[in-house]
Amino acid sequence: MIKKIGVLTSGGDAPGMNAAISGVIRQASVHGVETYVVFDGYKGLVENNFKKVTPEFATSILNKGGTAIGSARLPEFKEEKVRQVAVENLHKEGIEALVVIGGDGSYMGAQKLTEMGINCVGLPGTIDNDIVSSDYTIGFDTALNTVIESIDKIRDTMESHNRAAVIEIMGNGCGDLPLSAAVATGADVFSIPESKLSKEEICAQVKTLHDQKKRSVIVLVSEKMYDFSSEQLAKDIEAASGYVTRATVLGHVQRGGKPSAADRILGVNCGVFAVEQLVSGHGGLFIGLEDNKLVARDINSTLNMPRKDKTKEIARVRELNRFF
Repeated sequence: MIKKIGVLTSGGDAPGMNAAISGVIRQASVHGVETYVVFDGYKGLVENNFKKVTPEFATSILNKGGTAIGSARLPEFKEEKVRQVAVENLHKEGIEALVVIGGDGSYMGAQKLTEMGINCVGLPGTIDNDIVSSDYTIGFDTALNTVIESIDKIRDTMESHNRAAVIEIMGNGCGDLPLSAAVATGADVFSIPESKLSKEEICAQVKTLHDQKKRSVIVLVSEKMYDFSSEQLAKDIEAASGYVTRATVLGHVQRGGKPSAADRILGVNCGVFAVEQLVSGHGGLFIGLEDNKLVARDINSTLNMPRKDKTKEIARVRELNRFF
């Protein structure tokens, strides 16, 4: 039976990470296991930046956005000599296992540590929903609600002034946020990595809507897809369509805020499930949500899973939104 476990967050912050940390601490307490938080991700492992925490700490962070224990990127962690420092620090503190909350890059580090004798379990913490081995990730629901609220507000003002809007949404190469937002808001045009439209296609679609006398048009685009800015796209749409067009880059507002009920519940349940795996002596695992059930898979297998085919879903949304 293990006596001490650690928990860290790595990569970009996401609402619900604190709920996952809370779940780990509270479930570890049930088993009489001490929990140590590691500040600033893998960097904290190397710098020996640990702190023992109590269930009271878990309760105090449950409803907070971001990550209370910080996150930092450490590319050097891919080097074995750097990881060895982390392992030695863990051994000195008596920490026998780790819960790592983050994305695919974080899991690679967790797998390497498992191979070096520190059992690790990864939890899916990212707003992008780009971890293919989990239907939903911790943080996606809150971010999606933030995006939807923003689009609704922008639609209000576009409708008032008979205008078009280009709204740039995060996703890091995954189109789930803008695609889901398009369903929920009736966005008129969307371009995502899985179904990218050219500038000319976007302008032509907006021009058609203008000719149909549609009073407002919302265009959603994923970040980092084009070699021109959203502001430039808005200018080109305006020139081609006749709509006065404005651009809004939602940016980091999508990563902040109190976690939704769905993200709190998912985070806590993932944390509890991770501790159950570790106290059973298992490591090198990733916890994912599949058909609304938590599953534990080998990390290596999750890193090699193909991305889900969204062709039919994308076509359905495009057809649906033609009639808005």
